[in-house]
Amino acid sequence: MKLDVIDRRILEVLQRDGRIANADLAERIGLSPSACLRRLRTLEESGYISGYVALLDQTKLGRRMDVFVEISLAGQSKEILEAFERAVARSTEIMECHLMAGDADYLLKVTAADPVDFDRIHREELARLPGVVRMKSSFAIRPIVRRTALPLNTG
Repeated sequence: MKLDVIDRRILEVLQRDGRIANADLAERIGLSPSACLRRLRTLEESGYISGYVALLDQTKLGRRMDVFVEISLAGQSKEILEAFERAVARSTEIMECHLMAGDADYLLKVTAADPVDFDRIHREELARLPGVVRMKSSFAIRPIVRRTALPLNTG
């Protein structure tokens, strides 16, 4: 499926307000509600929309710290990578995990309440990850930009 201008406008609006009613979305896009709903269902079925979530304020929930952890593994074999990735997927403390090119094999993002909480996460989760030979943690001072909306170049 190739996205046209209308599809991109639908996605643009939904990225900013995922709870918008179909009638309001249709009005903003300039379509009838039924045509808008058909397009929306097609975007969902085609995988352009993978789900809907509520974005929570981590500070209000007591998670004031972002910590980025560079992980180097003992090797690059399929078994080592898969064991590490399975363990990361089971951890609810790890918010993001990216396979990297460069010095580190993986970059993790963890949120914590404070340094004591990060120490707990480090001992209970990170130190138990399989195949790890080196970890380097960097504590973010404050976020400058935090986006969830992808650029769609809708013009």
